[in-house]
Amino acid sequence: MKNQSIILAGASSGIGLASAQRLASEGASVFVTGRSLDKLAATGFPHAVVDSSDRAALDTFFAARGAFDHLVVSLGSHKGLGPFASLDLSDLREGFNEKYWPALHTVQAALPYVRRSITVLTAISATGRMPGTSGIGAVNGALELMVPIWARELAPVRVNAVSPGVIDTPWWDFVPATERAAAFGQYAAQIPLKRVGRAEDVAEVVAFLIRAEYVTGRAIVVDGGLG
Repeated sequence: MKNQSIILAGASSGIGLASAQRLASEGASVFVTGRSLDKLAATGFPHAVVDSSDRAALDTFFAARGAFDHLVVSLGSHKGLGPFASLDLSDLREGFNEKYWPALHTVQAALPYVRRSITVLTAISATGRMPGTSGIGAVNGALELMVPIWARELAPVRVNAVSPGVIDTPWWDFVPATERAAAFGQYAAQIPLKRVGRAEDVAEVVAFLIRAEYVTGRAIVVDGGLG
């Protein structure tokens, strides 16, 4: 990683921030983006406020940064959860607007400048077939489906995905604390490793994929064996 330049989109907290910290610890030159200046400043990394849903802003940002080695796209949304029979399809549409389209815009805007690899964060809902996740699974599945095709189209730039399971990050902040703790306990009982994941568990796999120069077009699941 030493002296390799890495841009992480959506890295002001959670898995994105943990990945930035892990990569920096291995000697990488890390730059992070997000929508909150306060959160970005608190990371301690060089940063810029960039809304990944704003294509013009993305084009301007990447043109100003110029060539770099690796891109990590860590955008999130919890929209689209719930049983399909009662699923608010406008909420699902927002899920695509918050994660799928911004991820595509970010990757496409970065293409003239990224030299070595692209890593996209999806989620286990893409393949988990769990009741209540058809909507959010569609968002992550649509993104994950594109990864192996991008890998062929964009070679020699490598393209991979990391698919986290139940990970204790701020993504869960929309759930009240007591309900979240109960849900984590239920998940931990089902997970072979008997705990929910940490952001650092996923960051380790992000770092692996950036180092792994003979891996492309793959989605690696990080779920403690839940799936």
